[in-house]
Amino acid sequence: MKQIVLMEKYPLFLVEISKEETDKKGVDEIIDYLKEKIEEHPVATFIAVFDHYNHTKSLPDGKIADEIVAGKNIIFCFGKELPKPEVMGVRPRSIGVAEKAESFVISFLEAPNPQANEAMEKWVLGLKSD
Repeated sequence: MKQIVLMEKYPLFLVEISKEETDKKGVDEIIDYLKEKIEEHPVATFIAVFDHYNHTKSLPDGKIADEIVAGKNIIFCFGKELPKPEVMGVRPRSIGVAEKAESFVISFLEAPNPQANEAMEKWVLGLKSD
């Protein structure tokens, strides 16, 4: 797992897992795995799955990099406190799963809560087979 700054402003956690490193066969299996982790978590709440690939593909001017064959986001929230209205702007959380021919690229935006980052990192790294 590495941390990058995407487009000079978005702090992102990112990992690329080759298809040989995981027992998951596609984006849907990874999303199902992450949904289980969210549902097992004492605070996190599952919200939805967004098929970003098909949405973009359906747009008349939608553009998708040739290397991407599928892509979905799982949307959820860790929020157990709402200390001020501005916090709403950084919620909910999303983990993106993009499939390429030989690998999966999994990414999420850094959360203001270190425990949320730790949980998401653990879930994502748990995709690697032992």
